Amino acid sequence: MPAEPADERRSGPLLQHLARRMRLRSESVLTPLGLRVRHLVALTVLRDSGDISQQGLAGTLQIDGTNVVGLLNDLESAGLVERRRSPTDRRRHVVSLTRAGDTRIREAECALADAEDEVLGALAPDERDLLYDLLRRASQGCAPTCTEAVTESPDAC
Repeated sequence: MPAEPADERRSGPLLQHLARRMRLRSESVLTPLGLRVRHLVALTVLRDSGDISQQGLAGTLQIDGTNVVGLLNDLESAGLVERRRSPTDRRRHVVSLTRAGDTRIREAECALADAEDEVLGALAPDERDLLYDLLRRASQGCAPTCTEAVTESPDAC
């Protein structure tokens, strides 16, 4: 098989395709658990941060306060979170993950691991590790040498 010309070896379209496949597969495994991706993100933030104000959660999720109310309504009606008045400021609500919410996160993480195995099944375990390391590094926004270049020329990146 002949090598592709360098200008045809762009990662963007492949990353978009892979992300779409992962998103669709993720949605299909979360739906039976009564979750959407945005629910899982909120539950994960609550698990990792502990109790947090409703306003703090909105800030962390970078969504409007009105939208966080709807999100929390969904999660609270499913028994996955609880809201209570702050003991120090009665105007504020503190949001907590319930035991059922913690269980649901673990179920979702297992289901998502299976979905990832399916989507990335063509890769050997060491290739998946390499892909993860490359994606993590790319998501940080700068090449490893970029830090040095920035000190010499702020416009280097």
